[in-house]
Amino acid sequence: MEQQINELFNWLDETSSIIEQEENTPYIEALIASSNLLFEQQVPEDLEPTYHKQLTDKVNQIQFNQYDRESRRKAMQLAILKGMKGATQQHHYITPDTIGVFVGYLINKFLEGEQSYRLFDPACGSSNLLLTILNQQEHLTVDSYGSEVDPTLIRLAFNNTNLQERKIEYFHQDSLKPILLEPVDVVTSDLPVGYYPDDETASSYELKAEEGHSFAHHLFIEQSVKYTKEGGYLFFVVPSFLFESEQKEQLQAFLKDQVHIVGVLELPKTMFKDEKFSRSILVLQKKGENTKDPKKVMLAQLPSFKDVHATNNVIKQIDHWFKNDR
Repeated sequence: MEQQINELFNWLDETSSIIEQEENTPYIEALIASSNLLFEQQVPEDLEPTYHKQLTDKVNQIQFNQYDRESRRKAMQLAILKGMKGATQQHHYITPDTIGVFVGYLINKFLEGEQSYRLFDPACGSSNLLLTILNQQEHLTVDSYGSEVDPTLIRLAFNNTNLQERKIEYFHQDSLKPILLEPVDVVTSDLPVGYYPDDETASSYELKAEEGHSFAHHLFIEQSVKYTKEGGYLFFVVPSFLFESEQKEQLQAFLKDQVHIVGVLELPKTMFKDEKFSRSILVLQKKGENTKDPKKVMLAQLPSFKDVHATNNVIKQIDHWFKNDR
């Protein structure tokens, strides 16, 4: 697989560099064009002859369907990471694969026995988290939805999905405004952290700040609960300080009223350059007629995923929780 990833990444990188140079455009914009070229396998006719030949030669070198889905996703991820190096916006960030794989594992555990479900990511970015999860769930029918406000990221998500030959319905909008979506069985998201600048939209939320800007990550939690069916599950990647901020009482009261807190799994400290950026996976279940609090909340400090023995021990603890404490 590694060879496939390298081959495909090199193709995307070289083709993006040609487009970047010829069109004097940022690498990330060139990557949108090169990934579309890879999918369409067709060069636009109206290009200058030398440039047209360069791109035609590149297209003739490769067929994306020679590569498995995970190789395509990872090659695209590497190219996006290269394009985002030095990008100043904090939201230009990709959820690491290890987190996506672990969230996918948890979804499989909680939905055991289900044949199909509906999945939504309200802050999907370039869709790496959604696609990582879907690639683990080939045995299920999953209707998938993603929403993203950033125009560059939504175009990358769209191309990423085409290259995966997946069907995901996307909403290019501010996800904290109303979304034309029926409630889903599962919401997952790597929550954007920070202040939300639109006070007027925030004013309709229970978790709005008493004064000043509201926390975007709090509003995303509230919006996600709204778009989840009763009894449905939510899997969030959240800052580890979530329950220590100045609006924690407000958040805790909202969660107590609307959901069951099912699990808090602290991600390995080694994944983060600075401890203050450390994150956790928060698992919630929306309250419904037949739901109840778990006997015990699933709590764990996840080890480095490179430590196979320690990771297996945590998996055993989680299996024990499902059998005895759910």
